[in-house]
Parts: sequence; structure tokens; C-alpha cells
Amino acid sequence: MKLVIGGYAQGKLQYVLQKYHLTENAVWDGSLPVNAAYPENIVVINHFHQWVRHSLSEGRCPEKEVVSFVNQCDNCIIISDEIGNGIVPIEEFEREYRERTGRILVTLAERAEEVERVLCGIGQKIK
Repeated sequence: MKLVIGGYAQGKLQYVLQKYHLTENAVWDGSLPVNAAYPENIVVINHFHQWVRHSLSEGRCPEKEVVSFVNQCDNCIIISDEIGNGIVPIEEFEREYRERTGRILVTLAERAEEVERVLCGIGQKIK
């Protein structure tokens, strides 16, 4: 599993598609595939942070779901915006979403074979 993070509109998806010679057919946007038998090909999860928000808003446990997904689909690339910078949100849900997304990304970074941060379309290997 690989993790790609960076700010909003920094070219993360385009960077991943070019680096791994993929088309947008490999991309799941804001969702995780629900298929129990994942393909041998690379699966790209774009806007992972939006999936976490949706999962939390439905009362689900994104921590367990993403670990289960990664255990079944180790040939994936997860792309997420960095959302933990800036002003702490006033709304309780927004604070929980921000904190839990950050903690999930820490867990994914620990498990990932590679972690990159993309800024202005340029990837920087962190791990």
C-alpha cells in the first residue's frame, strides 16, 4: 500500500496517474471498492478524506473499514488532502472528522511501504 498526501489542488491524482502509468479507470473517488475479490491491478482511492467524512456522518467506523480494506487490497494507493492545518473548527463534528482523519492517516503511514507528499505537482518521498 502507498499513501500520497498534500494540500488541496496540489496535483496529487495527476502525479499518481503519471508516476504509475495509470488511467482514471483505476480511480475510486471518495469511496472504497466493496468487492471482496480485489483485482491484481493497482486500485487508487482518491479524496480519501471525503470518504472518512461520509463514513463518520453515517455513524460507521472508518478506522476498522480502512484497515479491513488495506488487509484485502494491498496493491492500492490512497490519496488524501491534509486537513489538519489551520484553524480548529468550531463544530464538534468537524473537529472529530479532522482528528480521526489525521489519526487514520498516521496508521496508514505506519503500514505503507511508501509515503509521499505532493506540492505543486511534485512528489517528495517521506517514507
